[in-house]
Amino acid sequence: MKFLLHNEQSDRLIFRKITLSDFDNWLEFFKDPTSFQHWNTVIENPSAECENWYKKQFHRYENDLGGMNALIEKETGRLIGHCGLLVQSVGDITELEIGYSLLSSGRNKGYATEAALKCMNVAFGNNYANSLISIISLTNTPSANVALKNGMNAEKQTIYHDNVVTIFRIDKTKWQHTNQPSNKSI
Repeated sequence: MKFLLHNEQSDRLIFRKITLSDFDNWLEFFKDPTSFQHWNTVIENPSAECENWYKKQFHRYENDLGGMNALIEKETGRLIGHCGLLVQSVGDITELEIGYSLLSSGRNKGYATEAALKCMNVAFGNNYANSLISIISLTNTPSANVALKNGMNAEKQTIYHDNVVTIFRIDKTKWQHTNQPSNKSI
């Protein structure tokens, strides 16, 4: 399963594969309107949306397309979100994206920044790509701030799955000068 961070850790988080046993906890993401306020969609059936999310992740795992990792808070053992390296096609270009989504209980604590940086360090440290992107809705200022904190730059705006998004990017050379970990724990 290429590009997964299974059994990786950051200061406060454990990364592991998503399992069906996470379903009830992750269902809360789809019940919370603030979770998808930046998507051009209406969630009418949270359970069906959660099932679809899991099907997509398992499809990614089975087809070496990366995938989200469950983010487990070390201090409590709770699932607080998902983050991972995802093979994405934007227009006619296939690239590796850092994607992240957090439950409301995990937001505004720096977890998204920490998790995304860990993904970046693993991707570049293992030579998975020469650059990484994040696809972020124009209205999603918190996610844009995560990308900026981790050294990404807004590159362009485009349409992606019926949303106007900004493509944020960082290349390996910039990462080597700004974010490379001082210890090789990748």
